[in-house]
Amino acid sequence: MKIVLQSTLTCPNCGHKKEEIMPTDACQFFYEFESCKVVLKPKLGDCCVYCSYGTVKCPPIQQGSSCC
Repeated sequence: MKIVLQSTLTCPNCGHKKEEIMPTDACQFFYEFESCKVVLKPKLGDCCVYCSYGTVKCPPIQQGSSCC
């Protein structure tokens, strides 16, 4: 199974989209959008900002394991 490392985050505040490369060795719990300076945290039940606001889930979730 090929792991996708690119994900596009979408800001729930201003709608700005930003493509990022996800880390493979840690979850990203916080992310600050440069457009509006909103700092995202994962939604309840999600392990990272990519699982909550990205187009692709984080690498551990893609592999079928628990994250972090």
